[in-house]
Amino acid sequence: MPLGWTDLAGRSVGIWGLGVEGRAALRRLAADGAEPTVIVDRDLPDDLGAPDGGAPRLAEQPDGLEALAACDVVIASPGISRHGAGVRRLEAEGVPVVGGLGLWMAETDPDRVIAVTGTKGKSTTALVLGHLLAGLGDRVEVGGNVGRCPFDPDEAGTDTRWVIEVSSYQATSIDAGPGTVVVTSLAPDHLPWHGGRIETYYADKLALATRPRVARVIANGDSELLRSRPELADATFVGLGDETDADAGWLDALGLLGEHNRRNALLARSAVHVVMGSVDPSALAAAAAGFEPPEARLTPVARTGEVVFVDDGLSTNVLPALAAAESFPDRAVALIVGGQDRGVDYEPLGLGLADRDDVLVVVVASETGPRMAAACARAGVPHRRVADLVEAVAVGAEHVGRRGAVVLSPAAPSFDRYRDYRHRSEVFAAAVVAHTGG
Repeated sequence: MPLGWTDLAGRSVGIWGLGVEGRAALRRLAADGAEPTVIVDRDLPDDLGAPDGGAPRLAEQPDGLEALAACDVVIASPGISRHGAGVRRLEAEGVPVVGGLGLWMAETDPDRVIAVTGTKGKSTTALVLGHLLAGLGDRVEVGGNVGRCPFDPDEAGTDTRWVIEVSSYQATSIDAGPGTVVVTSLAPDHLPWHGGRIETYYADKLALATRPRVARVIANGDSELLRSRPELADATFVGLGDETDADAGWLDALGLLGEHNRRNALLARSAVHVVMGSVDPSALAAAAAGFEPPEARLTPVARTGEVVFVDDGLSTNVLPALAAAESFPDRAVALIVGGQDRGVDYEPLGLGLADRDDVLVVVVASETGPRMAAACARAGVPHRRVADLVEAVAVGAEHVGRRGAVVLSPAAPSFDRYRDYRHRSEVFAAAVVAHTGG
């Protein structure tokens, strides 16, 4: 049987990692009248932001793993790879390594949970779904990878429906599924965490759809890869072909750019129908009003005449970068790319843009820059290599001229040059302001 939070009473518990979920786990243990036996982390912050019961704090190697191996159960943060040597050692010694989300899911009514996963589009889909359900009168919270932990005692009560965004990291630690799973997309990503193998990433990402208690799976029907996966053999597939003229009103009311986001909204609508039954498009339009698109996901930051500057900084692989270019089919596009190297294959970036003679790929100096530029060169895609985002904005604006889109959609994480994606987006926005004069 999968472990739940109530099963931890009387056991020695190790906390491995003090990110958002690790700190929420500390608060949950305190609320349950328990305390961790040991806390293990890389950075060992002085202020945990939660009571720790005096548990010793240790670095990961070597004393930290020794202390974790002496625990009955270890709660690992999502950033700790289940394919890493540390987790393999603990499990070989008989120590269960669990995740806070999985502990919560095991004890939660599955009909009160809709999980949204996928390589890209899961945050937008989860937020649209939560917004629509709330607008239709449901009591709903959105959490998981989007930032709120449903097991945190500071969050909502048990009578709330949760829409949970689930990353591939989190999916591997969920043994009892939710009632409904939504799958938005699939493409290579996060390969180092998943042991460097694409197939391992795919299997980990889709594991949620195969868990006990899952009653229904809704998946992106426009993805041939998803349609081919055995994990989704019983899924209901939803694609752009399912949009009708009557849907235009509520889809437009969401204010999302790009066909991929319309598809994400259609996936959300299918999940709404699971909860509410068939909902009239006019009711959906009323529920869609006031939706605020998530930051750094095809978010316009400035306009000058018919030129728009767009922040899609949360694009961390090829799939969303190509979707960003496709979001402006009738405009010249300058696609700004480059970032931390996680081993993703960039040949599809060049091949995916080979038919667009109005797209210039602006490659910022970065870890992935040389491989991205080489992929574009092999595919015959126009590209320019630049030193930084300031130069990228200027080169992009020159390319699009009087009508077009300059889009930061880096197809890679930010951590080679920036603190995080928000920092990169701030630098991009500042470069746009400097170029446009405000």
